[in-house]
Amino acid sequence: MPAQFVLNLFIAFLWMVLNDEDVMRFSTFFEGFLVGIFIIFLMQRFFGKQFYLHRFYYVLKLILIFVYELLMSAYVVLKHILSKDIDIKPGIFTYETSLKSDWEVTTLAMLLTLTPGSVVMEVSPEGNVFYIHALDIERYKGDLIRSLGRFEKAIMEVTR
Repeated sequence: MPAQFVLNLFIAFLWMVLNDEDVMRFSTFFEGFLVGIFIIFLMQRFFGKQFYLHRFYYVLKLILIFVYELLMSAYVVLKHILSKDIDIKPGIFTYETSLKSDWEVTTLAMLLTLTPGSVVMEVSPEGNVFYIHALDIERYKGDLIRSLGRFEKAIMEVTR
């Protein structure tokens, strides 16, 4: 995939040179970059790998999932803070993940820790079990597990 990106940059610079303008303009480079995307997309079967902008789409999707989960969990925590009587049952539970690499496990742990109301306390030495502290384990454990599943799926789309 880096080869596809480098080839796309080469096509963009070649486009700038062939336009024979007196001044280098970003708009000309951008036109060439778009032409390069189109050419590489048409020739993607010759590379033997997936088109490189697919991964960009999956990274963007992961970011949007994180923002959504961040806003939803911030709303839940804010609702607890502003309520007159605090009725929460904090607790710790384990979650077994199917992610394999250190990067994937670390990303999942950080995404969950950055969302309010939950913290990854520890990861097993094998890297497949998380120990998670939840603000209200009785009411929101299912929501946390769904969030973890969404994060896992999105991380696997980015890395594999």
